Amino acid sequence: MRTDDLTPTIDAPSPDELHGLWQRVVGRRSFLKSVGIAGAAAVPAAGVLSAGTALAAGSGPTRGDIAILRFLAAAEILESDLWSQYNELGGVDGGNPAYMAALQNLDSDMPQYIADNTDDELSHAAFINAYLRSKGAEPVSLERFRRLSGSSATGAKGVKRLTNLKQLNVDTSWYTRYRSGSNPDFGATFPQAVTIKHQPAIPLSDQDTPPNTTIPSPVPPGSDPHALRMQAIANTAGFHFAMIEQGGSSLYTTLSLKASSLEVLRIVVSIGGVETNHFSLWHDKAGNAVSQPLAGVTDPETGLHFPDLNAPKSEALQTNLILPEPCEFISPALPQCSIVRPTSDALGGARAAVKGLTADGLFDGQHPDFFRFITRLADEADAAQRHVR
Repeated sequence: MRTDDLTPTIDAPSPDELHGLWQRVVGRRSFLKSVGIAGAAAVPAAGVLSAGTALAAGSGPTRGDIAILRFLAAAEILESDLWSQYNELGGVDGGNPAYMAALQNLDSDMPQYIADNTDDELSHAAFINAYLRSKGAEPVSLERFRRLSGSSATGAKGVKRLTNLKQLNVDTSWYTRYRSGSNPDFGATFPQAVTIKHQPAIPLSDQDTPPNTTIPSPVPPGSDPHALRMQAIANTAGFHFAMIEQGGSSLYTTLSLKASSLEVLRIVVSIGGVETNHFSLWHDKAGNAVSQPLAGVTDPETGLHFPDLNAPKSEALQTNLILPEPCEFISPALPQCSIVRPTSDALGGARAAVKGLTADGLFDGQHPDFFRFITRLADEADAAQRHVR
């Protein structure tokens, strides 16, 4: 059926009605124009759309949409930086054999998974920045903040970094959260599965973890101290992989609720789905670090211990329960539902993401200007409001 066959019959407006309608149109256009000028003055120059693209016929990205994408571009650049470090040392073309062997104790395909995750994050950063440019908006660069020193172990490229993987405080509460029927958006809190404080997730140097160290499978207590150290580092990485990606899963879901442009919404939910896919993968691998036959490793340098979370057996810790348990959603009066959580601004938004990564130790050593810049991007993204047009 043709759509014009469905057009309803209406009475033609009178001349007075036509004049009134026209005045409202003119008034609305003047209002939008004034808002556009005022908005341009209020938004930092880096985030302003070029002339001719802002508010184009009401169909393009809003300034809120641009703010969302600019923060996500920054987040993806930071992810690309940390994943590139993991990939150099432990990816499929990685250059640190002992680290790769320790990672393969978690799963034999870990080097390939790390390489693929790295490629995904690089593609996300490149796409979002290219999309911003295509809409006349300023892309995001963090190159001026590339000042941190990475690993000096065999395989590392020795370039300056944006992120620090040498001393992390990995929040492992995601592990117990996703096994719970409670939702942090309703105020629930969750214990750490493993307490990981001030622990490296990559080999620091050849002196600390020599690349020719033999890594048995598994690494039993009483093994060579270098082997135990390397396995503890790899186990930390396994939990850190999942921590990063579950944060991205919540972030993309939360910011998608603020998008006005359907095209921007498509971008956010499409990339966000891949972040959730990453989390599911790493959730499974992290469990292998705290189950037999690998459980029981203790780092001889830091004392970090990876227990067997299946002993005694508890659904709150069971390692093969990797799919999100149903939990409260929208209202406690509704049935529980398996979802990504949290998705509130306070816990899953851009500012929350910056707070979580900072607490992780990922930015230790960064310049104060970095924190000012990334916080401003986060605040602008969180301030975005959905407008249905």
